Amino acid sequence: MSRKKNVMNLTNILVLFGGLIVVSSIAWFFWGPRKSGIRAAVTSSGYQEAMILVKGGYTPDVIIVQHGKPVRLNFRREETAACSEMVVLDQFGKSARLPTGEIVPVEFLPEQPGEYDFACQMGMLRGKVIVE
Repeated sequence: MSRKKNVMNLTNILVLFGGLIVVSSIAWFFWGPRKSGIRAAVTSSGYQEAMILVKGGYTPDVIIVQHGKPVRLNFRREETAACSEMVVLDQFGKSARLPTGEIVPVEFLPEQPGEYDFACQMGMLRGKVIVE
């Protein structure tokens, strides 16, 4: 009787490692560490203000502000993907439609230090406001 051996050949090994690399890359993109972020500028009106470009994600995606001072995030959407039609700041009870090519301000008052997420309505594009 002959016995068939289960041996992985080079092609099987390459496909396995390729799949692991793809899965790892996707996990890193969605759940990996964020950049350090930018500090919002204080305007003459007293708002902490930052411009955020919406194009395949949020740029910048981390905004640093001080608690107790009003914040104005100005979103400018430069794409037509359905996912980026709206931004939601759930923890501040704010959301806004983002028409393509227009600057849309979203204002809120962060009263407590912490990290607060913002995202598209589908949760695929994500950003964070760090309140110090």
